[in-house]
Amino acid sequence: MANVTYYVALPFMRDESGEMIAGNAEECQSATTALRRAEMMSRIPGSMGAIAFSRTGDPMIGEFGDAHLLRKFGNVPEDLGGL
Repeated sequence: MANVTYYVALPFMRDESGEMIAGNAEECQSATTALRRAEMMSRIPGSMGAIAFSRTGDPMIGEFGDAHLLRKFGNVPEDLGGL
């Protein structure tokens, strides 16, 4: 199977102890949609910010490359290596 690119919007918020945590990621149809959705997520009350990113790989064998950051909105962690 050919490689597939997934586009994702991911919000960040603070938990009860004040630590920044990732919220629920949403898969989007395109880079443009991921950017719009991440921007909207960054404006939701309680949100610290959001990112839009993509990942490309082969879902049949479960191998994906590193995430490619499309854009950050608001206050998000500098180290996004865990995506």
